[in-house]
Amino acid sequence: MAQTEKKGGLLRKSSASKKPLKEKVVLMYDEIFMTEDPSKCNPRFWEELFLMKVNLEYLEGKLEALDGEELMKIKDNINCLFQHCIQALGEEHPIRVVNALQTLCALIRGVHQKNKSTSGFDIINMLVGFDKAELCMKNLMESLDSLLCAEGSESLKSLCLKLLLCLVTVTDNISQNTILEYVMINSIFEAILQILSSPLSRREHGYDAVVLLALLVNYRKYESVNPYIVKLSIVDDEPTLNGMGLVIAQALSEYNRQYKDKEEEHQSGFFSALTSMVGSMFIADADEKISVQTNEAILLALYEAVHLNRNFITVLAQSHPEMGLMTTPISPVPTTPVTPLGTTPPSSDVISSAELPLDADVQTSNLLITFLKYSSIVMQDTKDEHRLHSGKLCLIILTCIAEDQYANAFLHDDNMNFRVNLHRMPMRHRKKAADKNLPCRPLVCAVLDLMVEFIVTHMMKEFPMDLYVRCIQIVHKLLCYQKKCRVRLHYTWRELWSALINLLKFLMSNETVLLAKHNIFTLALMVVNLFNMFITYGDTFLPTPSSYDELYYEIIRMHQNFDNLYSMVLRLSTNAGQWKEPASKVTHALVNIRAIINHFNPKIESYAAVNHISQLSEDQVLEVVRSNYDTLTLKLQDGLDQYERYSEQHKEAAFFKELVRSISINVRKNLAFNTLSQELLLKEFSTIS
Repeated sequence: MAQTEKKGGLLRKSSASKKPLKEKVVLMYDEIFMTEDPSKCNPRFWEELFLMKVNLEYLEGKLEALDGEELMKIKDNINCLFQHCIQALGEEHPIRVVNALQTLCALIRGVHQKNKSTSGFDIINMLVGFDKAELCMKNLMESLDSLLCAEGSESLKSLCLKLLLCLVTVTDNISQNTILEYVMINSIFEAILQILSSPLSRREHGYDAVVLLALLVNYRKYESVNPYIVKLSIVDDEPTLNGMGLVIAQALSEYNRQYKDKEEEHQSGFFSALTSMVGSMFIADADEKISVQTNEAILLALYEAVHLNRNFITVLAQSHPEMGLMTTPISPVPTTPVTPLGTTPPSSDVISSAELPLDADVQTSNLLITFLKYSSIVMQDTKDEHRLHSGKLCLIILTCIAEDQYANAFLHDDNMNFRVNLHRMPMRHRKKAADKNLPCRPLVCAVLDLMVEFIVTHMMKEFPMDLYVRCIQIVHKLLCYQKKCRVRLHYTWRELWSALINLLKFLMSNETVLLAKHNIFTLALMVVNLFNMFITYGDTFLPTPSSYDELYYEIIRMHQNFDNLYSMVLRLSTNAGQWKEPASKVTHALVNIRAIINHFNPKIESYAAVNHISQLSEDQVLEVVRSNYDTLTLKLQDGLDQYERYSEQHKEAAFFKELVRSISINVRKNLAFNTLSQELLLKEFSTIS
């Protein structure tokens, strides 16, 4: 009895004094963090390490906890661990490969986190050592390339891509990440293309591959020759380009679907009841609740493809039959939380058959339609910084499209008609358009609708001047194509003219507030010159002679706005202030519009007096216009159909630098490296000999 008590007492005493047992892998990590070589006492140390389940948190935490001097003391062991990880990537046993990939990620992140202020060269030295860096990084990139191109495990490919994303985004500014020099020298471009060209690989890894490519293209893109830019610009393989387009279309479609779901949920909810009860006074506030996170990473990929590769333009108009036939992949796809920049990949069955009833035109959809719908959502609310950046990038992409001859050819093709249901901002003074009544029209009509919608809905004190300028430029470029190719587009041009006149009215009404922040005369000049384009060349691209008559009718009907604009610019151009020169340019540009007003107004008044009519109808005014064209004298204005082509490096470099920085931060923040559980991997690899 006494013996049992003694034993019990000993047990109690022992359990109270013992520290919790550390798992073996943690003990092995601790050995690495000693100054001694861990393989001295245990020759099989490295072999055993990669059979252990990786403890990412502990390894990263341990690295971050060390100060600079302590880290330098164990530099040899860190170098050794890094090199053994690379060696393990060539092993036949997949569990070793998985553990090596995860260990590499922890190493890279941990060392970078600790050395944020130091140069990239110091980090390379800390990880791999200068003397061995070139060979080690070559071996690493070759191993990753082989794993990505092999027929093997999809989980391994997923981890390889995540390691590469970890490598690329480990610094906020990717151009300061010196490790990427080795990714430039030892290119994995072909491996990325192979993933995009294969339907199975694309479905599993397409999103990560596209985001990785978009980031690599932005590494020191203005400072040196980036091989990924060069290679992307010359890709002409149709399955690969279509694969890239599909991944982008799926991600954007997922966003559109989420927004539509939220909108429907919102409309059937509490606010809907409240607005129908009280009226429409709360519409704007209620609508702000409908918010789905934007996806700048995928938008950047679309931009780079459109901007760099002329062959990609054909992908924009290609319908995607497999969109409606997507099925859930056999192997599970890890999900990560939604992020502020939408850097989480969309679910793999984003365009499943379940979505078809939601979208009347999904059967005849294409990447451009999906992108236009996406743009119509993100461009609604530009007060949010991410949406403002997304809206700007959407307009930059549309600018590149509007400048491309081939893109214009299919945009204006009468044989390619689509019903494009753009999202319209709820506004008190207009009814919601019925989706079913949308006509089938050439795609350029949807682009023009999007521009008109933006012009009408963003006249506010926090005026997005830059976006307005881009918007007007896109319209101008499309008109230049129509004039050059004599394309007579059947479009409701009156909506555009009315939106432009209202924009001028807004600029004049808010002259003082806006001039404190912006040169509004640049925008006013662009708007006036759009009217000059219609006046001078409208007979070559407006659909009918009556459309040209309607243009004159709108100018005459809204003459007060043009008169007020002339008074404003005349006042400022005669003063010796800072606005003298820009205002005088608008004064000169108004010459033909004023000639039309001054020529026809007396004729209309005379017609009314002779016929004793106090208020003329539209038809009567049009009759006066038609019968008095021959006596109208207009000046020929030069350069109306000329424009400056888009240039990224000279004008947009700062924007893209900040955009890529924010994408890099969010990709890193949401990189779920341990989403594949060890049990799941063991299950997958148990069948592999």
